[in-house]
Amino acid sequence: MGRAGKIAAHVLLAFIALLMAHVLATGGALFSSATVLQAAVFALSALATELLFRVERAPWRFVAATDMLRLVRSALLTTLTFALLARLGGLDVPGGLRTIIAAFVFDVALLSGLRIARRALHENMLIDAVLRLRPAPAHPALARLLIVGSAAEAEDFLRAPATLGERYAPVGVLTPDARETGDELRGVCVLGAVTEFDAVLTQLREGGLSPAALLFLTDGPLIAFGAERLGRLKSEGVKLLRRQGVVEMGHAPASATLREISLEELLSRPPVRLDPEPVRALVAGRRVLVTGAGGSIGSELCRQIAACGPARLTLVDASEANLFFIDRELGEAWPDLARREVLCDVRDAQRVGLIFEAEQPEIVFHAAALKHVTLVENHPCEGARTNVLGTRNVAAAAKACGAAHFALISTDKAVAPTSVMGATKRIAESLARQFGEGPATRVSIVRFGNVLGSAGSVVPIFQHQIARGGPITVTDAAVERYFMTIPEAVQLVLRAVALSAADAAPPAGVLTLEMGEPVKIIDLARRMIELQGLIPDRDIEIRVTGLRPGEKITEALVDVNEVTRVKAPGVIEAAPATPPPPIEAIDLARLEAAALSGDEVGVRAQLFAAVERLRAIDPPSREKARTRA
Repeated sequence: MGRAGKIAAHVLLAFIALLMAHVLATGGALFSSATVLQAAVFALSALATELLFRVERAPWRFVAATDMLRLVRSALLTTLTFALLARLGGLDVPGGLRTIIAAFVFDVALLSGLRIARRALHENMLIDAVLRLRPAPAHPALARLLIVGSAAEAEDFLRAPATLGERYAPVGVLTPDARETGDELRGVCVLGAVTEFDAVLTQLREGGLSPAALLFLTDGPLIAFGAERLGRLKSEGVKLLRRQGVVEMGHAPASATLREISLEELLSRPPVRLDPEPVRALVAGRRVLVTGAGGSIGSELCRQIAACGPARLTLVDASEANLFFIDRELGEAWPDLARREVLCDVRDAQRVGLIFEAEQPEIVFHAAALKHVTLVENHPCEGARTNVLGTRNVAAAAKACGAAHFALISTDKAVAPTSVMGATKRIAESLARQFGEGPATRVSIVRFGNVLGSAGSVVPIFQHQIARGGPITVTDAAVERYFMTIPEAVQLVLRAVALSAADAAPPAGVLTLEMGEPVKIIDLARRMIELQGLIPDRDIEIRVTGLRPGEKITEALVDVNEVTRVKAPGVIEAAPATPPPPIEAIDLARLEAAALSGDEVGVRAQLFAAVERLRAIDPPSREKARTRA
């Protein structure tokens, strides 16, 4: 219905309301011409109120409590306007104040009733809501859905039918609060508490309403279910769902489509949620460049940056396939985003310089790196060329083009490094910090632990081993690592860079996240086996194979020569206790010459010698650090 129709309906209802009030106040007396005139004045008062406050702009099919309050205000203003006009015009209102109050009540009732009926028709539930005495049974043609979450969350979810689409029919709700059991939420019953899940599931199955999927509205109940129960459900064919978005950046609508929960989410701890507004303020309307844009971290960086509305996004990667896929994905999701894909290896300093000169990025995220510990250990020359010299090339190009901010993605393996990969990243951190000296380009270094689901993660390796019947191989029963999901890691990067950009003081060190307690890899293996509905050491063997070259028992986020301070809730800054010596250009030239000539022994020796100088610790402290590692 258009605006004119809504105004006409409001005026007509106001006219009827005063006539009804007249009948009520006078005990059923017939209408006189004076009564009709008064009703017309009341209707004109309603017209004036509508035109002044535009109540009709609220869509009737989406009427909510706030709209009802606006209707009450509108009816009250209509009544007061009529009373004023009646007094000024000398109109004799039969019944006096009683008639006026009754007209107000009838006006509110009629206006509200019309809108409620319109919304009920819009949601195809008017007849059903009037005639049905019990909660609606699940649609026989749709897969049944059991919702897990509080009554308030479930009601909010069920309020928008589009969230379910044409795929699922809700059969009930499980809530953390047992007191909500028996409540009916938009025709769906609260069947019990989360702790009563097994009993509720048995009852549903006995009643022929076995759910095909479980929807978790929050992380708490999901974690409380445990790996063994979730694995059993998955093995029985029950889908585990959640609304779109693991680590929300604030751009996903509340009614986002449902999707299956990934294995990485089931393995991780509850994600850290950070305020997305500083990230939007950092990225929106600015030119951004991402190296390694097709990789696990780089591609997620591109997604989250694109969602924040940059003026232009440049994607740089040496992998043709990875670059093609992320560019196509961004084009489909954000067709209006100005972007450019560039096939380039960060080792090529001249090519990198030309790209930066052409694109003139304001913010640079350097995610390109070789990250596989074992492969880089076996190919130290390649690791040095990409991780050290590539970082130098990108940082130098960013500074040369006047970029406002350069962000380096680092790793916890740069702390007390025992591997070539860790050593190259520690040197890269120091190089990046050197290029940030001075007011031109601000540098942020973000360090975090292992990323579930990234290239080289243990998760796909364990999945493959489980799929072939085992065994799962673990290097040592005591090995433990910090873990986070890819979206959470990227959220940290963006949040840390935004914090650094907003800080007036110069950056002092490396930013990292409070990641909780490290997880033992052998425990991760057991959980993965259980999540497949299997039993560890009975259905799938876990075999210990021994540590590989460069691998440590445990990792740390802060080195022995670093001091920490809280940067923001969940984010800490680790700064060197004393300024480390600069990495000289001649040292980089020697490293580059050794790497280009294939001198693996020489490269390895130069890398670890540089790390020792950067860490600036004496031999006893070094031995102690290695013992801890």
